[in-house]
Amino acid sequence: MNIPFSFWKDASPKRKRIYSVIFMLVLAIATTLIGTLVPISDEYALLIKDTLNQTVTTNTANGTLIQYIFLNNFLLCLAMFIPLAGAVFGLFVMLNTGIALGATLRLQSVTAASAAVPNISLTTAILGLIGIGLTFLLEYVSYSIGISESIWLFRRLTQRRWRELKNTAILIGIVAVFLIIASLVETWVITALG
Repeated sequence: MNIPFSFWKDASPKRKRIYSVIFMLVLAIATTLIGTLVPISDEYALLIKDTLNQTVTTNTANGTLIQYIFLNNFLLCLAMFIPLAGAVFGLFVMLNTGIALGATLRLQSVTAASAAVPNISLTTAILGLIGIGLTFLLEYVSYSIGISESIWLFRRLTQRRWRELKNTAILIGIVAVFLIIASLVETWVITALG
């Protein structure tokens, strides 16, 4: 079976970058979903949940939750820009994110029957879902930009095309803005729904 790649050959350099980010976004989401399916023990799932809760509680009490979320996500994303190795690291982070998400959801479903339903207004619930979606989109697009640029940077540097370093700096700036917005929204969601 011969799959035509004319969409790639005929695309402009900007369009190729957009295609790369979209491909990496799909790959990152798929890797996260695979991570949710990784079987882990109940003890390990509880350890993950307790660690996440303790981190949120401590940083909320200190008033540093926004900074913590931003720095955590930004440093992870920066590592994803490392030529070639960043792509592998990024997918590893996505897999671990899926494992943590799966553990949290599993424990949440186990304790949901015994927990009281929180008193949240419909407006807050809808805004919370929009916030979660926006946070997810901004973070995953940022990670996808980092992972795809990791590959572009590797390719361009092996070709001795140093202009790619300028593109990388611009993309890091864009990612920083996305992750600042995501950390503000995520903090609001945590405090509103917490």
